[in-house]
Amino acid sequence: MALMTSGLVPIVLSAALIATLMIALGCLSANDARQSIEWQVLITIAASFGVGTALQNSGAATFLAQALVDSTAAWGPIAGLLIIYVFGSIITELITNNAAAVLMFPICVETAKLYSADPRPFVMALALAASASFMTPIGYQTNMMVYGPGGYRFVDFMRIGVPLNVILGAVAI
Repeated sequence: MALMTSGLVPIVLSAALIATLMIALGCLSANDARQSIEWQVLITIAASFGVGTALQNSGAATFLAQALVDSTAAWGPIAGLLIIYVFGSIITELITNNAAAVLMFPICVETAKLYSADPRPFVMALALAASASFMTPIGYQTNMMVYGPGGYRFVDFMRIGVPLNVILGAVAI
């Protein structure tokens, strides 16, 4: 962990080494490790990489980013950040947060380029939006876990989630 956080060892290599050590030291059995893999989530994320690449290569990301910039040009990059956050929030309520981030990423970067702005604030707004699945029970696994047993209704998520997303959006922007 120390090597990973210091940057001496890449995160992917560190994660693989830690997982291997957990199995080797008996913290986790190989069977439990295998069973904990969320194949549906991995397939969704992998597919979203393909769709994200297709958006970039087909010019669709540029087209969508140009439309976003054209519609918000009078208000500048802050309005673009707001639109990225809103779209990211909506998409993450329908699919996994990782897939939402991957799909929106090319549009995000292209929007920043068209504004002649640093892409980092746009990517951070997207990352926060994609991680803020508060408005529906279907956007994130934990929401689904508490939805039925907690006796919640869909509208309960909207009632609490919309204000939470607005607050996070204001902070993110």
